[in-house]
Amino acid sequence: MERRAIPRKGPWTPAEIEAFLAATRVPMRIACNGAAGHPVLASLWFVPQDGRLWCATQQSASVARHLARDGRCAFEVAQDSSPYRGVRGQALAHLHPERGEDVLRLLIDRYLGDSSSSLARWLLARVRSETAIALEPIGTMSWDYSARMESAA
Repeated sequence: MERRAIPRKGPWTPAEIEAFLAATRVPMRIACNGAAGHPVLASLWFVPQDGRLWCATQQSASVARHLARDGRCAFEVAQDSSPYRGVRGQALAHLHPERGEDVLRLLIDRYLGDSSSSLARWLLARVRSETAIALEPIGTMSWDYSARMESAA
């Protein structure tokens, strides 16, 4: 698939954004449009792959229902402790139920290390009703306050 240029703001190059997303193991925050028109915020594990941010959730989850109705969303990947830095942006989300198990296994490996924990076993027991969510960024913004926070650390 041909990758297109994504409008970006902030100090990081596209390669630095990709490196940050690949290295960061915190949940991604996703804001989607709720049925009543108010924003809805969810936190999901993610894995960057082929220019997209992939998540997985149950097909019955409210975030999946909202994104199925309206794929426009926003996301943020940021650390909650100093140095404050991260990436946020807007994206179009697409649901892929056929990839639910594959993406869930990638997420388990990324966040838990393997599938031997009780949490991993519980997640995999529900895999038949899992759906993958692919976020295709349409704009990003990076920020990095590391330099200005050096003296505070």
